[in-house]
Amino acid sequence: MTRTGNGESGDTMSTEDETTSGEGVAVAAPAAITVRPLEQGDFFAWYELFLGYAEFYDTPLQDDRAMRAWAWLHGDGATVRGYVAVDESGKVLGLAHILEFTRVLENDRGLYLEDLFVAKEHRGKGVATALINHLKQEARERGFGVVRWITAEDNAVARKLYDSLAEKTPWVTYDLNVG
Repeated sequence: MTRTGNGESGDTMSTEDETTSGEGVAVAAPAAITVRPLEQGDFFAWYELFLGYAEFYDTPLQDDRAMRAWAWLHGDGATVRGYVAVDESGKVLGLAHILEFTRVLENDRGLYLEDLFVAKEHRGKGVATALINHLKQEARERGFGVVRWITAEDNAVARKLYDSLAEKTPWVTYDLNVG
């Protein structure tokens, strides 16, 4: 699963909506999407997206887990930060959660995209691309070397997008459960 800005009001970018005509031909239509840091007033929109994300990965989301995640995103010294993509009216369309990590051998730092989710009705419209591009720009501005994320092997739609934006690595991920 994919599991991302500088505290300013956000970046607005014109993206291309990829839709399909009746003949199966890709048609582009511009849309303005703003990516900005997650704010306290975003809670209910964020919760709906986070719940959708949990459901997508068949992970039950109890209220206490959601509230703990929200606290992690807003607590003093929070190591996880959240971003949202919004449309012209301010409607929240998608979310991204990131954290920083150190790459000792490369002698640099990176951003790890912990969670990325776009509301079903807004997929294929450039929202995920806007979020990822925002993270890329933030990483570049901060002198970081990489933005990294993982996804489920069977997440074909997302992987098609990711393959167009980033390099698939040969690394295999392991989890060692300690409980």
